[in-house]
Amino acid sequence: MIFEQVATGGCQSYLVGCEATCAAALIDPELSQIDHYRGLCAQHGLTVKYVIDTHTHADHFSASHELGKALAAPVVMHRLAPAPYADLRLDDGDMLIVGQLRLKALHTPGHTRDSMSLVMDDRVFTGDALLIGGTGRTDLPTGDPHELFESLFGRLLTLPAETLVFPAHEYKGRSHSTIGAEIADNPRLQKTDRAEFVAMMQALDLAAPTHLTEALRTNMSGGKTVAQLLSEAAAKIPFMSLAELHERLGGNRRDLVILDIREKDAFDAGHVPGAVHLPRGQLELRVDTELPDPTVRILTCCEFGKISTLAAATLRELGYGRAAALDGGMKAWREAGFPLEG
Repeated sequence: MIFEQVATGGCQSYLVGCEATCAAALIDPELSQIDHYRGLCAQHGLTVKYVIDTHTHADHFSASHELGKALAAPVVMHRLAPAPYADLRLDDGDMLIVGQLRLKALHTPGHTRDSMSLVMDDRVFTGDALLIGGTGRTDLPTGDPHELFESLFGRLLTLPAETLVFPAHEYKGRSHSTIGAEIADNPRLQKTDRAEFVAMMQALDLAAPTHLTEALRTNMSGGKTVAQLLSEAAAKIPFMSLAELHERLGGNRRDLVILDIREKDAFDAGHVPGAVHLPRGQLELRVDTELPDPTVRILTCCEFGKISTLAAATLRELGYGRAAALDGGMKAWREAGFPLEG
């Protein structure tokens, strides 16, 4: 078996492949690692047959949707997963065949309603149901401590003690554990009484994940992250450096419109000399009036250089083929000591 574990902060994802057939599956892939996964597949000569999410993640961005499209591989989730892009939905006990490998789905809800674990030969991929020295939290959408108790004590902990445990998260640098080690040493598993376990989980009072809303929004719907939107917009436009703009201020600027898309109070507090003000929220509605010449060169600027990137891409889509964005934005312009007007 070919096996690769990829860590992204505390997130863990896995590539498992059959040496005999070069078929592979990706488990819980993370969006920022897409090129890494593709590189590993090329390195081992693997063809991905399935892209699997063990549950709807609330703390990072799944790469399943993008990888499924890029690799022409079905996205696999439990049948209760809300994601509309899931191509293959599993029931408890269903099995995936990957060459000579077999991955059996165990429905292990509690962290989320759609949580499943994958049992394969000597190991189990537990998602966020069972962690090394801990368990998944139950206070996020569709979480339930009663269901987690059943998933742990009625399902996962009944696997052979030597079964290797590979979770979807691990923050202390450990690669894996075993069922036996978790039964013996995991503090949360010492609460073997249902009522005590549920009370413990309800009293955890954990902080919400940093990207909770964005992660749930994108992972549940197949929508795009803000970073994806910015990356796609940046790939469609050129940029102008602060020094280049400063150099152009003293020359003939009739062929360059500097378009400040911040709100009025920010514009009035200081802007690039000669800039025209058009708030981003009004861009599409006023663009034909404010920018009557679609052949003119337009430079968008905002505070940090992000919204201006989106605006320049929008302008190009609207037919302003020479739109560009100021690299760094007005914050960098001020810090560089370049002149302000207003």
